[in-house]
Amino acid sequence: MHTSFQKSIYLWLISGALLVTMMVVVGGITRLTQSGLSMVKWEPITGAIPPLTEEAWQVEFEAYQQSPEFEFFNTHFELSDFKKIFFWEYFHRLLGRIVGLVFLVPCIYFWAKRAFSSKLKKQVIIIFLGGLFQGVLGWYMVKSGLVDKPYVSHYRLAAHLLTALALVGYIYWVAMEVKGVKKKPNALLNKLGWSMLVLMSVQILYGAFVAGLKAGLMYNTFPKMGQNWVPAELSYGVDMFGWGGLFESHGIVQLVHRILGMTVLILSFIILLNGVKSDGYLRKVSFYQGLAVFVQFGLGIWTLLAAVPIELGVLHQVGAVGVLLSVIYLVFVTKKQTEQSICSIDTRNRYVANL
Repeated sequence: MHTSFQKSIYLWLISGALLVTMMVVVGGITRLTQSGLSMVKWEPITGAIPPLTEEAWQVEFEAYQQSPEFEFFNTHFELSDFKKIFFWEYFHRLLGRIVGLVFLVPCIYFWAKRAFSSKLKKQVIIIFLGGLFQGVLGWYMVKSGLVDKPYVSHYRLAAHLLTALALVGYIYWVAMEVKGVKKKPNALLNKLGWSMLVLMSVQILYGAFVAGLKAGLMYNTFPKMGQNWVPAELSYGVDMFGWGGLFESHGIVQLVHRILGMTVLILSFIILLNGVKSDGYLRKVSFYQGLAVFVQFGLGIWTLLAAVPIELGVLHQVGAVGVLLSVIYLVFVTKKQTEQSICSIDTRNRYVANL
């Protein structure tokens, strides 16, 4: 049974997932435009108001001039240059505040109207805490580039991206539970879907490593890496890089990302083959999952060959979200039907009405 509250809650959750996705996109633009270290202070409340006078802009600029990024790379910057990079980081943080309000205000309303079941209350709290954690982790990431070197830790960048996408995926999962998306239990496709979800998580992790290390700016050829099939770093052996080369060597990190990308493509094809043997519904779900992976794989190659222009870099990041959600949908619809709707449905409540 669906209620008017269920539909409203579903739309609220989907809006939240879209806004967090937008946060990821703007975060990607911020990174690609080298804007992420322009704001050297974290002011959760007062930081919502941008500089409004020339004096205020000058104060912000002077604070930036004390940062490693200015001292290493941007000593030539004038105030006008600073304003350009300030915009994206400010917009990214402002969007985070908007996401918080869009989540919190309707949440208070739904909670007051007793529209949440006990399970959904717990899930909403998890989402809220996840959003708060994202804000703290974002500042922790930025802070790594404000101490000695003007580089954000690629480990912290990876953690920030992974947890953001995990939040998007979790909100999407809860939204599908609220809507009551129909299921077609299929044990094999469900196991393959979970395998893909794990593989995608590792692939996204290495995508973040590639981004953080700017490893996409080298070996801009495919399928070979330059004149060889493997990066030159491998010829130096473990003695030079140790096992850390798997996480810190530009060429090796890009190689792992390539291998994982091809593995994702192969597993996606296996899912598609098994989905074709199922009914029409699962056939469509498998097809769209495969299509999302194929497009993302092509975007990855195009982005690499073009040496990561901003537009393609952002599209590739959006593609990762699309693939992730398509896999989560596959896992959701193929799992066993063991639960009822998680919205509280009380026919005696005057707020409940059949759709």
